[in-house]
Amino acid sequence: QVHLVDSGGGSVPPGGSLRLSCAVSGITVQNKYIGWFRQAPGKEREGVAAISIGGGTTEYTDSVQGRFIASRDAVGESFYLQMNGLKPEDSGMYYCATKSTTAAWNQRLLLHTYTYWGQGTQVTVSS
Repeated sequence: QVHLVDSGGGSVPPGGSLRLSCAVSGITVQNKYIGWFRQAPGKEREGVAAISIGGGTTEYTDSVQGRFIASRDAVGESFYLQMNGLKPEDSGMYYCATKSTTAAWNQRLLLHTYTYWGQGTQVTVSS
C-alpha cells in the first residue's frame, strides 16, 4: 500500500530557506516520480518539482528553477525539496505525490497524472 507523509513546512521571512520531506512506503521505481505540488489560497494546485524514484531525473517549474532542489535519500525512503531564496509567492500548502505504476513516464509536473498524495505541509513566507 502506497503511503506518503509530508513534513517540514513552516514560516520564514523572504529570502529564507526550508526543507520539505516526504516519507514514502509501498512504492517502487514503477511509480516513476515523486512530485511536489503547492496550492495557494484561492488558486489551483500547481506542479513545482519532480524527481524520479531512482533519483536520476529532476524537473522544475520555471518560477522555482535555480532556487528549489529535489533530492532523495540513499535508500529511497525519503524525498526532499530544498527551498532557498523563498518569496511570498511561494507560500501555500505543499504536497508530495506519486504516480500509479501504469502512469506515463512523461508529464512530470501534471497534476492529474499523480494518484497518491501526502497530507500536505504549510509554507508561509512573510516579513
